[in-house]
Amino acid sequence: MYKQFLKEPLWFKVLVLTTLVISIVFSGSVFSSSVQSIAKFAAAVFFCTYAIKFRRIVKVSVAFYVLAGLCLFVAWGRL
Repeated sequence: MYKQFLKEPLWFKVLVLTTLVISIVFSGSVFSSSVQSIAKFAAAVFFCTYAIKFRRIVKVSVAFYVLAGLCLFVAWGRL
């Protein structure tokens, strides 16, 4: 999996790593509710990115889209 990640284009690596770091850092209880919503939106972007990447494997893609939708639902509830 790591070797496959290294073969991806630079924009994909930057997008995935940035959204992952944002979702981890800002999801802490120290931050306010609106900042935690930003973390959930970042997680949704992360899952959508991988859903698009794995679009030929339908079950995996649907699972990532469901996770992204769940993140958006939770983020919307905190606004």
